[in-house]
Amino acid sequence: MLDLRRLRLLRELSIRGTLAAVAEALSYSPSAVSQQLALLETEAGVPLLQKSGRRVLLTPQGQVLVRHTTLLLERMELAEADLTGSLQAVAGTVRIAVFQSAALAIVPQALTLLAAEHPGLRVEVVQREPEAALSAVWARDFDLVVAEQYPGHAAPLVGDLDRIALCTDALRLGAPPGAGIRSLAGASAHAWVMEPRGTASRHWAEQACRQAGFEPDVRFETADLMAHIRLIESGNAVAILPDLVWAGRVPSVDTIELDGAPRRTVFTSARAASASRPTIRAVRRVLSRSVEFVAPEREPVGRN
Repeated sequence: MLDLRRLRLLRELSIRGTLAAVAEALSYSPSAVSQQLALLETEAGVPLLQKSGRRVLLTPQGQVLVRHTTLLLERMELAEADLTGSLQAVAGTVRIAVFQSAALAIVPQALTLLAAEHPGLRVEVVQREPEAALSAVWARDFDLVVAEQYPGHAAPLVGDLDRIALCTDALRLGAPPGAGIRSLAGASAHAWVMEPRGTASRHWAEQACRQAGFEPDVRFETADLMAHIRLIESGNAVAILPDLVWAGRVPSVDTIELDGAPRRTVFTSARAASASRPTIRAVRRVLSRSVEFVAPEREPVGRN
């Protein structure tokens, strides 16, 4: 009989690509992963892996087992969700991946409410870029992700994840106080700070500048929005900032509305098989309430 724990290792290898990455993700040694996969091959009676240079690839038979393993893990999650759903208490651990402005604005209030209302619930929060975080939830590194989607830029559709909108958030130009900038085109001669290349926010900001008739002079690159604010405050840069960075306080820089009043969408995603768990549902409800509490001027999108 095939061992589900070993099947999961095979699936992890198909996702992460190397034995070392699987070992790191699951806190095993590479040799232990290799030994378990060798035992799985013995159980299966057919080769499941083949070497390709320094990498290990799955054979067609290995890929067949991975497809079935994904379904088995989903059924197990559904069984666990039904089981925990039959209980009254909301308890256990929820692992959340979240991007920076949501981590700063929404998560602290949500944690306070969860601690008061569900003391048996342990919440672990890790900051991740939305694109990577969605893949990590699918890979079962996290249970829930708080992610973002920019106007005209669809967030990745990864695996069997659901998607529930949390709120929309205005995007505005941030300029040094007193600089006299009144529009995006008026910032064309200034140095810019943007998030790293490859992120949705960077792509959207560059496109907005080009549509305004100029190529932005990006001199500073960082994912830290607090660093963006400091560079703007000191007069060294301009940037496009989401309103959530000011949740609970007055902006310290000039904020200029952009043409069309663009807004990004903040949403949560979980694996469909685990979305009905009381813990996931409780966290989502509290996140919705936290948006209204810390940023009532934002536009909430339904209540989970």
